[in-house]
Amino acid sequence: MITLRGLTKRYGETVAVDGLTLDIEEGRVTGFLGPNGAGKSTTMRMILGLDHPSGGEALIDGKPYSSFRHPVREVGALLDAKALHPARSARAHLVAQARSNGIPTSRVDEVLETVGLAEVARRRAGAFSLGMYQRLGVAGALLGDPKVLVFDEPVNGLDPDGVRWVRELVRSLAAEGRTVFLSSHLMSEMQLTADQLVIIGRGRLLADTPMADLLAGSSSASVRVRIPDPDDLRTLTDHLRREDGVRVEVPAVDEIVVRGRSVEEVGDLAHGLGVRLHELRAASASLEQAYMELTAQSVEYGTGNAVFEETGSGETWEAGA
Repeated sequence: MITLRGLTKRYGETVAVDGLTLDIEEGRVTGFLGPNGAGKSTTMRMILGLDHPSGGEALIDGKPYSSFRHPVREVGALLDAKALHPARSARAHLVAQARSNGIPTSRVDEVLETVGLAEVARRRAGAFSLGMYQRLGVAGALLGDPKVLVFDEPVNGLDPDGVRWVRELVRSLAAEGRTVFLSSHLMSEMQLTADQLVIIGRGRLLADTPMADLLAGSSSASVRVRIPDPDDLRTLTDHLRREDGVRVEVPAVDEIVVRGRSVEEVGDLAHGLGVRLHELRAASASLEQAYMELTAQSVEYGTGNAVFEETGSGETWEAGA
């Protein structure tokens, strides 16, 4: 487990991280999100002892990172995939890490096989593509078979197959009971990967919540109902519109979209009114939509007042640009 208690980092008058308190638990993938400049990388650097907190503490299994005698065997980390000597081969780079942490060199060949670099293990790292650097960085994180893993943007530079590989890898690591803390700007991929989300803005905690709860709570979450009889459609629509906090749209002659009620609540109401349904399903928000709502006031660089809305046909339109 990673534990943050009042974690704060100041650079002069600038507060990069502002009193973060949360637990990053084992057995699940915790996604770490926030706009540029929100303090994500600084937070990860403090967890790994690379930056000293101005206040509070960051602990791994109850201890600061600096207290571990063989840190690679306790915590695997990928913050900067290119942070290695370009003249060294991939294997030589990992062998040096292994020897300094009391890890048998046989483990080096195991992780190179795991990340798909066994055939280029003796090639100079300076000739690697960005995707190959990322795979080598993941190999370094796995080298000590650690219980805690911290990944900062691990899918940068990877092709679609590589992105899927990282997703399956981190989920398998969490399934083994490890703590996995993962940042990424790829919202669609994070939605497929993370169980829990930690979202920060301007250094402050905005959300620490299960993925499902964040999506269900978004204003863009909805229930889609298809009703074959026009009178039934009108009856259900009229009843829903009389309820507080409910919005009803009619995108087609046999369909309504309900916001502000769960699929169970809409189904129970239709049953009570004797309304026959052909379809009733929840249409949850995308992570991107929910994230944009939550961080709207925390972005470092705005883009004017452009707003994109989804229409009933699935198209988008721009307002106020």
